[in-house]
Amino acid sequence: MTQISTCLWFQAQAEDAAALYCSLFPGARITGQMPGREGPNGPPLVVNFDLLGQSYTAMNGGPYYTLTPAASIMAVVDGQAEVDRLWAALLANGGEESRCGWLKDRFGLSWQIIPQGMLALLKGDKTGKVAQAMMAMVKLDLAALQRASDNG
Repeated sequence: MTQISTCLWFQAQAEDAAALYCSLFPGARITGQMPGREGPNGPPLVVNFDLLGQSYTAMNGGPYYTLTPAASIMAVVDGQAEVDRLWAALLANGGEESRCGWLKDRFGLSWQIIPQGMLALLKGDKTGKVAQAMMAMVKLDLAALQRASDNG
């Protein structure tokens, strides 16, 4: 059976990254590991995990490549409280905020944290005002986006 999975390249933090990501989403789990060069007692070469039904592979590939914002994980979540929770968890211990709902976690992986309600606001007749408000934000604020739509 053909399958598609996203492979994420880490220098040496694949296991820690997969554990963090799985801790953030209900039902997420590590599904397997492949031993690394040091054998079963050393760090794994590959860690497989699932987030909300999507399969990922985290690989300890070394310093040859780095993650960039050109590829990101987009999490569309219910409500501002969930935006705030994920935002804080992904920034903890060295993450970096960007803009328009983007951030980079401490492992270098880029994320977009999007409140579900924003998608509906971007489909309305006041899309320009909502997009303009979004472009001025770092972490997305659903109430402020709603105000932009209401006042647009």
